[in-house]
Amino acid sequence: MQDKTSNTPWVKKYQPKTTDEIYGQVKSLEQLKDFVKNYKKQKFKAALVYGEPGCGKTSSVHAIAKESDLEIHEINASDTRNGEAINQRLGAIMQQQSLFFKEKLILVDEVDGVAGSEDKGGIIALSRLIDTTRYPLIMTANNPYDKKFSELRKKSLMIEFHGLAYPSVLSVLQRIAKKENVECDDMALTAVARRAGGDLRSAITDLQTLTQDSKKLLMKDLDNLSDRKKTETMITALMKVFKTTKPEVALSAYENIDEDNDEVFLWVEENLAQEYKKPLDLARGFECISLADVYRARIKRRQHWRFLVYINDLLSAGVALSKDEKYPGFTTYKPTTRILKIWQMNMKNEKRKAIAIKVAKKTHSSVKDTIKNTIPYMQIIFKKNKEASQNIIKDFEFSSDEVEWLKGK
Repeated sequence: MQDKTSNTPWVKKYQPKTTDEIYGQVKSLEQLKDFVKNYKKQKFKAALVYGEPGCGKTSSVHAIAKESDLEIHEINASDTRNGEAINQRLGAIMQQQSLFFKEKLILVDEVDGVAGSEDKGGIIALSRLIDTTRYPLIMTANNPYDKKFSELRKKSLMIEFHGLAYPSVLSVLQRIAKKENVECDDMALTAVARRAGGDLRSAITDLQTLTQDSKKLLMKDLDNLSDRKKTETMITALMKVFKTTKPEVALSAYENIDEDNDEVFLWVEENLAQEYKKPLDLARGFECISLADVYRARIKRRQHWRFLVYINDLLSAGVALSKDEKYPGFTTYKPTTRILKIWQMNMKNEKRKAIAIKVAKKTHSSVKDTIKNTIPYMQIIFKKNKEASQNIIKDFEFSSDEVEWLKGK
């Protein structure tokens, strides 16, 4: 008889059952445990757990719920975008007692997927429900410093989960390989852990994909890694766009890729000049990218999601038809290094802006002036005067991660 678990995704099969199985998040786990255990004494009724994908946010919440014998109620915010849906799904859960007379824990996963007030009040509804909940409410997000989350940040304990260092990822992969009787070359397994970029889920999926049939992992197998497959898929998409003058071919280019629109923009922008050599072709190509960026801004500012189709048309058929004829020869397409730099800079700027908004409100100053004049002065105080720093933290109600930012850590 075939083993029923043979086709089970290893990510699910080896999901941590206790907090001891969560790697690399000792301080964050302690904060989260304390929030749940001492909920009735907490200043905040909600916790906002944030960090890069695959670092253990959701798994940690489930593990704590199991260890604490709590009945967990989970919703995915991406499937519950507007205020009405959030009120319907969460309202009753927050007020009603458990059928089994257990204490509850409420998890709103991937809160990035809830749109702001212009999309029927998803964030507003969630913010109001925080005030009424009888049970611990935990939300997870990748980037909580988007301006639409300002109200949630005010009402939530901010808990940061850091991206996992590759040794932590490697430890988990070694344990899984042993349990699955997979014979691994040490260098190959280390390479899988490194290439995951701190995303443990991705690393486990790579390991299963590479070894499920052979039960072996060798260095030569690494060409089939999912992250390389993802890059190859994007390169295939670019070839469809750059190597055709037929709109029907180009329009389907991005259908099956695992990249969001922001990353597609960067891929196309990075490689357009590598492919197109004539100035007029380049000008028309970048004009399409520019117009697509206008639609992207309207989506972000006004939540006009119908513009997504125009973005796809411009980045595919638009760029493809920008040239008069196909260019001969082979071009090596490369990902841009700007993706990581932009993300890091956005996170840094969003933290600074969140601090500035708090300071500006209490000092009756503009956010712009606060960023320019007050924040640099505060940073000096936090480095040189501990007593004054404590008074500032109290006066402006800075969160722990905001304090860390002001300290320059």
